[in-house]
Amino acid sequence: MQVLNASEVRKDFSRFIDQVVHERPIVFKRNRDKILSLSTEQINALLEEVKFKADLFNEEDGSVTMVLEGFDLVVNGLNQEQTFEKMAEELVDYAQDYFEQFVLYSKSPNRKKHFPYVLKVALSEDIPAIVRLINA
Repeated sequence: MQVLNASEVRKDFSRFIDQVVHERPIVFKRNRDKILSLSTEQINALLEEVKFKADLFNEEDGSVTMVLEGFDLVVNGLNQEQTFEKMAEELVDYAQDYFEQFVLYSKSPNRKKHFPYVLKVALSEDIPAIVRLINA
């Protein structure tokens, strides 16, 4: 894959963006740092198979509890629909925290594997889209 210099990208930034969005991913470098530029469509294609696995538990009081596998997230709702929505909202909050503390989370042994998942959540359009990512 061809690697452009940052100065080349800077010279014609609009063309660079058009190429990334409409043609292909592009790598450019500044000094020794390399950056891969992808459109959201390309990223979504990479993350297509990313789904959350969850376990549902019917409680004695009629409520439903959901535990997300591989994450420390547990919610309880009055019914299954509310429980899915609550988990989707928790995932939005978690994704925000992850990006706000990216250096910490991305290097933490128990959280670095979450990156594709939080990226998928961050790119989702709304809560119903996130609900559709949860398999229970």
